[in-house]
Amino acid sequence: MKLTILVAEDDPHTRAALCEVLRREGHSVIEAADGKEAQFRFDKKAPDLACLDVMMPGVSGFDLCRHFRKTHPKLPILFITAKSEEIDKVVGLELGADDYIVKPFGTKEVIARIRAVGRRCINGFANETDEIKFSQNDFEMAGLIVMPRRMQASRDETTINLTTKELRILQALHSRPGEVIDRETIFRIGWQEGPPPSTRTLDQTISNLRKRIELDPKHPDIIETVYGVGYRYEP
Repeated sequence: MKLTILVAEDDPHTRAALCEVLRREGHSVIEAADGKEAQFRFDKKAPDLACLDVMMPGVSGFDLCRHFRKTHPKLPILFITAKSEEIDKVVGLELGADDYIVKPFGTKEVIARIRAVGRRCINGFANETDEIKFSQNDFEMAGLIVMPRRMQASRDETTINLTTKELRILQALHSRPGEVIDRETIFRIGWQEGPPPSTRTLDQTISNLRKRIELDPKHPDIIETVYGVGYRYEP
């Protein structure tokens, strides 16, 4: 999924580093050094996704988010900021941002978050789940044998019973090796009917599953957490 991404960041080194990462991924990048320039470039060519620094001279990232939400309500927006205080994260999300990244950030984190937000907001959930194959054939994950037809897994001759939610989560991760599946998609995969669970419920489900299938639940080989984004299985 190749996107046109607006990067509004007043620090030239951070902006250059982020744009380089995005271009290496094949995305087209629109650069802006401040909020006013970001508005001008956005109006000239509307991007698929916007990455906004919070603290910029003149027009802030918060101001841009308010403006874009009025004119383009479905635009995916990520805040990229040096401010790590909880209040800034809350304000950003309440204004309508889809996610945030706190500087200094790693390349893999940036790529994972942009992929997750881009898929969720642009393609929609239906396309996301269509890509996931829920095979009924037995498969292996880091020494764990998963048997969908039996609703079980086994390791070292020990049998582990699985719930429907647990099985579908494992099937989804196995079907997309090395790729992050965002938390919203995990919600829909595991809880197909009724309202999605609380964040705490998902965390507890993953924690309980790890205790039963991982050799070392504190250092998992099967269900890896990508903080703030989702989960990944890396063979």
